[in-house]
Amino acid sequence: MADISVTAASVQKTASTLWALGIAGATITAGQPVYADATDSGKLKLADADVLATSKAVGIALHGAASGQPLQYATGGTLTFNAALTAGEVYVVSTTAGGIAPVADMGSGDFVTVLGIGTSTTVLKIGIIQSAVAKA
Repeated sequence: MADISVTAASVQKTASTLWALGIAGATITAGQPVYADATDSGKLKLADADVLATSKAVGIALHGAASGQPLQYATGGTLTFNAALTAGEVYVVSTTAGGIAPVADMGSGDFVTVLGIGTSTTVLKIGIIQSAVAKA
């Protein structure tokens, strides 16, 4: 499998979406998972499962932002995507910065952070779990 193909314009909050606000520390597109960079005043950057620090996603961007701009990101509830998901599939931070992948794509040495579970082809139920553990 591969990272899901997210259409940024299709990423939409629902009535149950929980969200937070931060400052982008890089160019970010709607639908990309982000982490708070402790070495850069907590600025939000693209999450990546290759490195422990960058794997610790705090949410999924709700809109695009350039570095230094405010960024709203989903932290819980449900989030609507284009028809890119599979119902019942667990989705995680990808080894591609800002990507979302099925859990089966995680390889040895990848740090697993669960983002949520697809409840349909368009809805992700967000349940972020930062395992801080590399897959064996």
